[in-house]
Amino acid sequence: MSTDIKEAVKAHYADAARQVLSAKTASCCAPAPKSSCCSAADAVDPISVNLYTPGETAGIPEEAVLASLGCGNPTALAELRPGEVVLDLGSGGGIDVLLSARRVGPAGKAYGLDMTDEMLELARQNQRKAGVTNVEFLKGEIESIPLPDNSVDVIISNCVINLSADKGRVLAEAFRVLKPGGRFAVSDIVRRGALAPEIARSMELWAGCVAGALEENEYRDLLAGAGFQEVSIEATRVYRAADARAFLESMEGVDVEKLIAEADGAFMSAFVRATK
Repeated sequence: MSTDIKEAVKAHYADAARQVLSAKTASCCAPAPKSSCCSAADAVDPISVNLYTPGETAGIPEEAVLASLGCGNPTALAELRPGEVVLDLGSGGGIDVLLSARRVGPAGKAYGLDMTDEMLELARQNQRKAGVTNVEFLKGEIESIPLPDNSVDVIISNCVINLSADKGRVLAEAFRVLKPGGRFAVSDIVRRGALAPEIARSMELWAGCVAGALEENEYRDLLAGAGFQEVSIEATRVYRAADARAFLESMEGVDVEKLIAEADGAFMSAFVRATK
């Protein structure tokens, strides 16, 4: 199952990168016919829209902005400081890495880690266009980070950890590479409370295409189990089930009204913080 999930994620984001490279806008809402999470007719993705201010994206290549498929803005919330070393788990087209590099300045460094060749190609193109030198994009999986122990000040991520089939391993690896006192500061899709499995899965498919959102108390427990302290989860955008109506109506054998009534407000973009 974990291999199937990984291959689905890789195919989904490879297709998104190819769309951007061919001058199209990538979106969680229909980047690929076989893995589309929303109706292709949807004009606005309520999950990824308006995450960055014009001031933040000024000077960032358009392709990096178009390839942004996150659910938050971790660089704005992580309080990055000059000289810090930052690692973005699942860096995609590189927007959060480039923004982080700007915040940590020439004395700092920003790493981006991604397993998809097409996204790495796009991110490196964006780095060259931006003329940013304190950035390095690495190929690898977030369950096995190719960096030494105690080498990173801050870990960020933007709606990627929810895609992993082994979230406990991801968090353990994050803890390993963080320096003592280092900060875990990620945006992610998080579930609130218990839902029937079919309802949870339907909303996850809409909210994250191949998502596997953790319930917020499960997230806290996994972070604590990995060794983290000072864990907090702050909602940044609560999803309304009505936004998913077009997608839900496209599914066979689904009671749309029941789904909307029971799942409304049960999923959110959240800023997840913890310290080592």
